[in-house]
Amino acid sequence: MLNIKILCVGKIKEKSLVSLIDEYLKRLSKYCKVEIITIDDEKVPSSLSLQEEKRIKDIEGMKLKQKIEKYDNASVYYLDLKGTEFTSEEFATEIQNVATYSSSTIIFVIGGTLGLSDELFKIPSKKICFSKMTFPHQLIRLFLLEQIFRAFKIQNNETYHH
Repeated sequence: MLNIKILCVGKIKEKSLVSLIDEYLKRLSKYCKVEIITIDDEKVPSSLSLQEEKRIKDIEGMKLKQKIEKYDNASVYYLDLKGTEFTSEEFATEIQNVATYSSSTIIFVIGGTLGLSDELFKIPSKKICFSKMTFPHQLIRLFLLEQIFRAFKIQNNETYHH
């Protein structure tokens, strides 16, 4: 069974969002093992210098990198505005190809408010983009889980996608 790890910066405080995330985790349990791993986010001051922004991203990036390195041979995907945009069908194929030809573990990485550190991009990975629009990183967790669920429905020719 495919293992999916979603590495995230920061906890979600909104109960309604947590409830929706839990619902998709429950739905996905039929198809794969999914684990959401959160790291603490750094406090972002209201006025931020470029140096301070880099420092915060580097600290969060170091924490994420330590988590990623625990999983040998995992396929890593960063959610990034500069990444490749997929249709739902293309995303389903991407997940299927990784599971079939590459790795039994996929790691999706969602950065914090300021994004991901440059250091993380040294790890072999792919970048994916859900939209050129900017969304709160807490919402992206839900969007990602929904698209993973949709991908499995597509792969199994089950109704939901239409």
